[in-house]
Amino acid sequence: MQEVKWGEFKIGDLFDKIRTKSLRYKTSELPSKATKEFILPALTAGIQNQGLNNFVPKDNATILKNVISISANGANTGATFYQNKEFTILQDAYAIRWKFTDNLLTDNHYLYLTASISKVIFGNYEWTNKAGWERIKTEKIQLPIKNDKIDFGFMENFIAELEAERIAELEAYLSVTGLKDYTLTKEEQQALDDFEKLKFRKFNVIDIFDVKNTGNILSRDIVENSGKTPYLCASTTNNAVSSYISYDEKYLDEGNCIFIGGKTFTVTYQEKDFYSNDSHNLVLYLKKEEKDRFNYLYLATCINKSLKHKYSWGDSISNKKIQIEKIFLPVNNFQPNYSIMKTFISAIQKLVIKDVVLYANQKIAATKMVVQSENNKN
Repeated sequence: MQEVKWGEFKIGDLFDKIRTKSLRYKTSELPSKATKEFILPALTAGIQNQGLNNFVPKDNATILKNVISISANGANTGATFYQNKEFTILQDAYAIRWKFTDNLLTDNHYLYLTASISKVIFGNYEWTNKAGWERIKTEKIQLPIKNDKIDFGFMENFIAELEAERIAELEAYLSVTGLKDYTLTKEEQQALDDFEKLKFRKFNVIDIFDVKNTGNILSRDIVENSGKTPYLCASTTNNAVSSYISYDEKYLDEGNCIFIGGKTFTVTYQEKDFYSNDSHNLVLYLKKEEKDRFNYLYLATCINKSLKHKYSWGDSISNKKIQIEKIFLPVNNFQPNYSIMKTFISAIQKLVIKDVVLYANQKIAATKMVVQSENNKN
């Protein structure tokens, strides 16, 4: 990297904003999963799933692909993604396209350019100063150059090497954790088959859990990324982890629990000890000995499904309120069926991880073929 030469380029000199048809849909009226009619992903200002959280019909939509999308509104203004599959613009965002048709950009080129744009705009704009095209097109990004031209070869190789490193790390992680085995056992398959037949009943939250408020460390009092302990907030992203910090251990909360972000009712399982940003947040610890990670994951979903609809920012959950709440749990002989919870989540984990394992294997095989081809040339 030290030998690389760099040049500055205005975003507007490299990209054009794409004009799209206006779609008169409200996000609240649109499905979050594709249906027979609503099959085209639609972009908004969100960051989850690259801003593609709703679906619209293809009719009258401007269908885009292999472009860069930019959020132009809200707390995520300036969030930038490469979209390599068909989608359209719904609201509060736009897309930009590479100007020069003589440069046939690859996915890796787009990923590099997306990261370069994100570096200069994301976090530098806000609600009152939105990252609209007229503002960001004059921003300058740094790109590698060779012979006074953009060095696309460097960009391609740099992203390819990064991907190879990450895939190797993923492969090692899957092997160490035993997650490469995604074959369902008979018990796991049976748990999936019998899911619709499960019987549920209500239980008092405080009969299942010990509930307490978390510690309270204000964000202004921490140094971000100063340590290895998770610092939690009431966010729905990254399992509520805002940063990893080093801090006074007397404020530490014990892990292997369910964490509820009080103001937003964000429910997550926390495996490790952590710090919390707000004493309104709650932690729930199982009273019985079935304190298994899979059970906690199942229970977190039960809490979310049973209670989330009742609370909002202006009427948030509290330790006092949760004392009288009830949640639905699967039962066996009128008692919580922890065994089926554990088996069911184990099955779900295997179903999810299967695609990851196959993806990693595919990428490793492709890399080996490239290396072998290069060796044969030499």
